[in-house]
Amino acid sequence: MGAMNDLKARRRSDYPYILDYRTRCFDSVVNAYLMENCGLDPPTSEEHPLAAHLHTDFFASISYPAVAELGLRVNKLGKSSVTYEIGLFEKGVDRVKAVGEFVHVWVQRSTGRPAPTGMSDRLRKGLERIYVAPGTSSKL
Repeated sequence: MGAMNDLKARRRSDYPYILDYRTRCFDSVVNAYLMENCGLDPPTSEEHPLAAHLHTDFFASISYPAVAELGLRVNKLGKSSVTYEIGLFEKGVDRVKAVGEFVHVWVQRSTGRPAPTGMSDRLRKGLERIYVAPGTSSKL
């Protein structure tokens, strides 16, 4: 149960990228970051992500019409996969309401398989900017 307590103790400062957002789905903060910072153009990019795993640990609610903020960090960066962590916050409130994990596997559009060389350098560099190594704080 220690890992759950660690997640529940997350604060806004633990996430290097913050997006003001009306409540919807966690994949939106991931896709916004990828398009704004990694050069992803969903209809034309040669590589694209497939959602391989998603789960959420819920700690408290946000009542409508409150505005949510989603914090995004990368916890694991493999050759062709990435594990994101998303923190859900009520705007102006520091304590996390939910923490989600979202895993993408990056595949080539032409084959539907991961590229032999892994994800592109541009994508990797963008993801490295929000990578937070285990036991450390955000670099931003």
